[in-house]
Amino acid sequence: MAGDAGGLPISVVLSAANANDATMLEAVVDDIPPIRMPSGRRRRRPGTVHADKAYDHRRCRTYLRRRGIRPRIARRMIESSARLGRHRWTIERTGAWLGGFRRLRIRYEHSSERFYALVLLACAVICFNTLQRPPW
Repeated sequence: MAGDAGGLPISVVLSAANANDATMLEAVVDDIPPIRMPSGRRRRRPGTVHADKAYDHRRCRTYLRRRGIRPRIARRMIESSARLGRHRWTIERTGAWLGGFRRLRIRYEHSSERFYALVLLACAVICFNTLQRPPW
């Protein structure tokens, strides 16, 4: 899942149960739709990607740099992942919001198409609830 700075889900890609997260990074970043900005053209790529140590691979870093995205990924055995926590908590919170839907937490659906449709529906509900919340 990819999300914006406020925690709204932007892109969701379904993968196998035991697949490594780093293998799906390219698919998730490519799946991000153009986003309308207050002025000017639509943005087709994020400026920075904050990720945890699971994405610390040369392939991930070179892919992001080639797309013009600045990677902010904690290095294994060197950096503490606690420093990235102030940026990553928003997507972790979004994952917790998705976990609040019982149908997604306990996977009853055997069909991946139905499960993906339910994930997209849950993301739409999350976006609706977040955007309808008063600013105070």
